Amino acid sequence: MIYLDNASTTRVIPEAAEAAVFAMCEDFGNPSSLHTLGFRAEKLVSDARKALASVLSCDTKEITFTSCGSESNNLAIFGSAARAGKKKHMITTSFEHPSVLNAAKKLEAQGFEVTYVAPREDGSVHAEDVADAVRDDTFLVSVMSVNNEIGSVMDIPAISRAVKAKNREALIHTDAVQAFLKIPINTAKYGADIISISGHKVHAPKGIGAIYIKRGVGLTPQIVGGGQEQGLRSGTEATSQIAAFAKAVESVSGSYLQNAENMRSLLKKLSDGLTALSGVHVFSPESSAPHILTAAFPKYPSEVIMRILEESGIYVSAGSACSKGKKSHVLRAVKFPDKYIGSAVRISLSRFSSKEDIASFLACVKEKLI
Repeated sequence: MIYLDNASTTRVIPEAAEAAVFAMCEDFGNPSSLHTLGFRAEKLVSDARKALASVLSCDTKEITFTSCGSESNNLAIFGSAARAGKKKHMITTSFEHPSVLNAAKKLEAQGFEVTYVAPREDGSVHAEDVADAVRDDTFLVSVMSVNNEIGSVMDIPAISRAVKAKNREALIHTDAVQAFLKIPINTAKYGADIISISGHKVHAPKGIGAIYIKRGVGLTPQIVGGGQEQGLRSGTEATSQIAAFAKAVESVSGSYLQNAENMRSLLKKLSDGLTALSGVHVFSPESSAPHILTAAFPKYPSEVIMRILEESGIYVSAGSACSKGKKSHVLRAVKFPDKYIGSAVRISLSRFSSKEDIASFLACVKEKLI
């Protein structure tokens, strides 16, 4: 099997799976319970929080565990809107993940006004374009760090500086699900007030995410109950997933930049190999994350391309897994030629991808798709 759909999800590494099993079968207490098993579970959660805080260069109290990146995005948007008072204006982009776009649409239905900044044809959102949309009543700016379909990287520090220069009170949120452990995110330098991340994109199980909330930034909880997670996200902590998330992060905390460079080298081989083939249309932004590339093979619809590749044991996706077959709003936003959108697939790598994977993929494309 050649798995090239890592932007959808990644395989869980054995260390993370073992950590989850241990938490389920040994340290299985409720972290809120006042006995030894509870204390052990509480320490597990505390240690995991330290692991995430370390790689993000932030304080442990700035990390809140959630169920996924989508929940983190929802907490950022609805949690800030609930405290916005008379400010009713939000800014985002037209090619965000559905968990941001659909949250923004829900705010619009509640009487908020949302400005959708379009990316330029290079696949990125420019700071000046975002700043031009900032108003006195802007309470939140939400711009993703790395686009989940085309891999373009947004300059979040520059966007943050430009926004704060016009409205110091506007909060900056970034969906960093595809950026986490792929590009450096130092919270002190990044400029974002709120950052969403997810476990299953970095070899942890599905069902666990986290959100960085800068000290002093107040969000209204969207899940209320027992007051867990510093009162921001009630509900008994998912200790097994949290332990696995921490183990996945710890396994690469000192080497993720080298892993990223290795992926970037493979992505270039992939891009060069596809570009050399007649009829293939490759979208490769100048500023790109090291693990995502979109290419179109005009002879076939995307779903047929996926089936053809799967017959050879190769797995890719037709855009975002969350879109479920809908034509990509991302490719439309970056003015990807309309005739190619229906035949585009996303190829995404992980630190376990190899030269042999790329060579086999290119050989299969030459044989069956050209």
